[in-house]
Amino acid sequence: FFFSTGIMGISRDSFHKRRRTGARVAPIRMKRKYELGRPAAHTKLAGPKRVHMIRTMGGNRKFRALRLETGNFSWASEGVTQKVRVLDVVYNASNNELVRTKTLVKNCIVSIDAAPFKQWYENHYAVAIGKKKGRAVSEAEEAVLNKHRSKHAQKKVDKRKAGSKVDHSIDEQMSAGRILACISSRPGQCGRADGYILEGKELEFYQRKLRARR
Repeated sequence: FFFSTGIMGISRDSFHKRRRTGARVAPIRMKRKYELGRPAAHTKLAGPKRVHMIRTMGGNRKFRALRLETGNFSWASEGVTQKVRVLDVVYNASNNELVRTKTLVKNCIVSIDAAPFKQWYENHYAVAIGKKKGRAVSEAEEAVLNKHRSKHAQKKVDKRKAGSKVDHSIDEQMSAGRILACISSRPGQCGRADGYILEGKELEFYQRKLRARR
């Protein structure tokens, strides 16, 4: 049995760096516990969900997500949040390798399942969304839109219909069944892949980036 004491850990100190002048820094003390670093999580888009709990300083905890496939995503303009399936990683400003390996990190752009948001919209406004041109509304969809409601409920729905205008780019994505979204949580720290649907100028920006990559 052989045990080596020469194995180096990940440290966040600055003694190993050089000064601006190029001079070496003489370490004035040993490494400290509060300077330690840990290996990156490299959270993968896969299932089933796997999250490890890590004890940190002070008895606090971090939740290291190793595999995730769902998350809570908000539709800001409508003020609604749904738990949806993450389908693919499509863009990452920092590294294309993270797109190829389907690694989930904060601020990466993903495509998510549009079905929960489409279902909510049609129930809330009683208006069809994401309908392809030349395709008639099916009987099942018609039943959802025109289901029997009380007079009070129908009055509320009619009032909502006045403000049920959706951006054309969101409507197009709904018809395709996939919506572009951004992850705003840190999967390697909190164990979740939550985010928001891209809209407006931000959506246009990332659509341009995706077109340029093709």
